[in-house]
Amino acid sequence: MVYHAYSYPSLRATATMAIIPLKAWYLGQYEPIRDVVKRPPDLRLNRNSLLKSALRADFLDDKEVIQQSEWFQRYLEGEVVEFHIEGSGGYTIANLDLVSQELYLSKQDIVATLEPMIFFSGQIEYPHSSNSIQTVLTETINQYNQRSRYLLTLEVASRPQDSPLRLSDTQLRKLRKSLLLVVDGTPVTQIKQEETSRLIPSPSVCTELGYALQSKRGGQILLVHQQRSEFSGQWPFDLPSHQQLAFKTADDLSQTLPRVVEALLQRFKLTP
Repeated sequence: MVYHAYSYPSLRATATMAIIPLKAWYLGQYEPIRDVVKRPPDLRLNRNSLLKSALRADFLDDKEVIQQSEWFQRYLEGEVVEFHIEGSGGYTIANLDLVSQELYLSKQDIVATLEPMIFFSGQIEYPHSSNSIQTVLTETINQYNQRSRYLLTLEVASRPQDSPLRLSDTQLRKLRKSLLLVVDGTPVTQIKQEETSRLIPSPSVCTELGYALQSKRGGQILLVHQQRSEFSGQWPFDLPSHQQLAFKTADDLSQTLPRVVEALLQRFKLTP
């Protein structure tokens, strides 16, 4: 018996459907998206379906090529494997079937969308601490750039004294796109309560830190604060201990801050 495509809608749709290859770039280490798309793609796909949070596609590359790739070996080892898909954004592999040559991916925020930048949120109410932090940060970045694959820059939050307390779109974008946010949480005052006191950082710092807690991944925020003898009490923010750094003097800070910053940057694999 001979089947004709015009007699069966599903066969007719398959016969007329054109394969549109999608380029996919493997993201094994941090690389800005503008540089990612300049190199040859690591994978070619034919998209079957696209949902809000997922994508299903067929491989267009040979099975042998896939099996020998670095990203496939990492997938077999149970690691998270990220891709940038042409026209769709960032995804991680959810499931892979080499027999049927199908790939299932989940939508994911990828670090490739970030810029090689450290954003510093300082304050003007107690400038001594912010000046010390900014100085050590600058020295740390200069030293780090001697070994880094990408030159890091330091973006310092603007603090116009006569403007209302709000974050501009440009400042929000830089904060969101930074690899690391360093915040000066040194208390500028305290609120006394019955049993204890609550330490209060700069309002500008609180605003930026609050936004960052909602928009940045864990491990991308470092809260630095100088210990002041005239203030004691509880902090209003609860961050993991490895994301907090207290110091007494600028000399103390110069010994500890470079090591902590480098530890937080390790996830991006910027240095050998």
